[in-house]
Amino acid sequence: MRCDFADSLLQGYFDCELSPASVDEFEHHLEDCAACARELVELDILSAELKVTPLYEVAPPSLKKRIRASIRPVTQTTAVPQQIHWHWLAVAAVLVVFITAGWGLRSAFHADDYRSELATEMVDAHVHSLQSAHLTDIKSNDGPTVSGWFKDKLRFAFPIPDFANDGFALQGGRVDIVDNRSVAVLVYTRRAHPINVFIWPSRERGTSPHTGSLQSYQWIDWRKGKLEFCAISEASAADLQQLQQLFIE
Repeated sequence: MRCDFADSLLQGYFDCELSPASVDEFEHHLEDCAACARELVELDILSAELKVTPLYEVAPPSLKKRIRASIRPVTQTTAVPQQIHWHWLAVAAVLVVFITAGWGLRSAFHADDYRSELATEMVDAHVHSLQSAHLTDIKSNDGPTVSGWFKDKLRFAFPIPDFANDGFALQGGRVDIVDNRSVAVLVYTRRAHPINVFIWPSRERGTSPHTGSLQSYQWIDWRKGKLEFCAISEASAADLQQLQQLFIE
């Protein structure tokens, strides 16, 4: 049985459409409602699966043969039942296709592949920011100043550290669009290489960082608390790993 919060707030929370007060109210509710927590997990899994797997599945020829073989000849007097019979056979065939596709969808889904797809989209955003000379919307190395700029533009909070003493100087930030949602981007430099750190809310548990490369760009993705981060740059993989360690300390 669904609770009132599931009907009124859960979908808005999942889509990041609630006000800060409603977010606090629903997250407090989640502490005691296993049903809502379970439904959020199921929504996350379904959303991720739909993004990485085609929904169309061709029915095998053997299915058509089995359906035809199961049909018995009928007389003219049973014309109407025959039409009904064909109708339900068509429905059954569609259900078989969707069930088969559903199982294939689950077996084909891999979280690593989804992360790699997101990283590819963020590499494209990183390259675009370089080509358009639009690395920052707010140019500042002062954390509170940058935080204040983001406050009215995004519905989630995140740390804005300056690691200049460790060789990663904060340059500012901007808002970008990734996976059809607004994300924060903090910009650092390392040996003259710009580094874009993409940040967005996540309900997944923290895991070991994932790394990869695309063309001449390196990326590293990690989670901490209720946030996910992805740093992208032409800087070395070792430099990005050092920056990731600074963020999680």
